[in-house]
Amino acid sequence: DAFAVLDPRPIFALAEQLFPGRGADLSNAWRTRQFDYQWLRVLTGRYADFWQATDDALVVSAETLKLDLTPDRRKQLMNAHLELKAWPDVLPALQALKSMGLRLAPLSNLTPTMLEAGIKSAGLEGIFEQVLSTDRIRTYKPDPRAYQMAIDAFRLKREEILFVPSSGWDAAGAKSFGYTTFWVNRLNLPAEKLGVTPDAIGQTLADLVDFVKAAR
Repeated sequence: DAFAVLDPRPIFALAEQLFPGRGADLSNAWRTRQFDYQWLRVLTGRYADFWQATDDALVVSAETLKLDLTPDRRKQLMNAHLELKAWPDVLPALQALKSMGLRLAPLSNLTPTMLEAGIKSAGLEGIFEQVLSTDRIRTYKPDPRAYQMAIDAFRLKREEILFVPSSGWDAAGAKSFGYTTFWVNRLNLPAEKLGVTPDAIGQTLADLVDFVKAAR
């Protein structure tokens, strides 16, 4: 997942900078609506890409909290998604995985433009064999069609793929689909109660490297 690699914290810091004392409220509401809107659009057959869903979620969250979201503030918060850096543990971990012969790809709900911008901003060019955006098939994880993209792209069996999500719901979705799943649980959150659990949990990609080494 892209956010196992890309660090979204600068977006939340910017929200606090623009709305002192209210940034955390805005960030929490925005994140919730962001995913709600993606899933609701798929369920209702009114697809919009991640950028649009994120922008719509920002507007309604600001309105709900009665914040003055000027056009300039809105633009700053949205464009921050194009300038994300990698978590500190990411580059050495990905290089270690690649040196073991693993084929790497983000499989994300972000648009292709957002993914490519993030990879460039984070200094991860040349690391990934594929860049898989669910926008190409006009759906979002945890739709099984989204997880199928990796099987189709790499021409591998389901059991030959290790999926590394950043969210508990994505861990549950990938595991339900049948992937071996390592959840990078950076916030030490409880697992979602959705009838499945990931195969392993760690807090960084360094933990993922250890998991892969132990499984080889």
